[in-house]
Amino acid sequence: METYDIRETHHVLVDMPSGNPPKHIYKFRDLPQEQKPREKLLSGGPGALSNAELLAIILGRGTTKEDVLSMSKRMLREYGERSLSGNINATAMSRELGIPLNKALQVVACAELGKRFFKDTNAGSTIINEPKDAYEYLHDMRALPKEQLRGLYLNSHHRLIHDEVIAIGTIDANLTHPREVFKPALEYAAVAIVLAHNHPSGILQPSLADIEFTKQLIQSGKIMGIEILDHIIITKEGFASVPVNYS
Repeated sequence: METYDIRETHHVLVDMPSGNPPKHIYKFRDLPQEQKPREKLLSGGPGALSNAELLAIILGRGTTKEDVLSMSKRMLREYGERSLSGNINATAMSRELGIPLNKALQVVACAELGKRFFKDTNAGSTIINEPKDAYEYLHDMRALPKEQLRGLYLNSHHRLIHDEVIAIGTIDANLTHPREVFKPALEYAAVAIVLAHNHPSGILQPSLADIEFTKQLIQSGKIMGIEILDHIIITKEGFASVPVNYS
């Protein structure tokens, strides 16, 4: 088994389609009263609700163009569940998702409360030893419609201590400064980083911008004493490491 002690990792892992038929999506106004999120929470408790339904309760109501449940589902679909819960920039979220700023502020505040209340519950429970570990942990990135750069920040035992959405949009060294990658590492005292970004196009081959950006980060990391262990590209079908020398 290849781990991050061996630097060069260029594996591809392919997922087989589940074959499950698509589910019918009901609009909020079509739902029976007892199936609406608030009523379900009252009758069945929080465990009876999906993530989209819980988010709909936080948002409260939708807009004239989009009902609250449709908005919740779209936010989770476009950002991904982990990314949405880890985002601290309400202004960017509002702009990128096309939602009112007050809605984005509600989500950011709720997510921050959750992190503060339960920050010790799962501390150090995830270990990233090899590319496959990162790929499986980042399963929510496979179907994201927008390109997204994520950083997994590790301690000296390869335990995950922080997961951050670094950028959303085209990943390019001219658009994403190394300080945005290394700032969380300094804040959380991480000694190593595994980077990942998705290609909505489904193409696993890295672009020249991907390669140059990764090289720049590796050099910056050497100066700062923070190791870039890997940079993986994720698609619906699998993953591959950006082919540069990480040593």
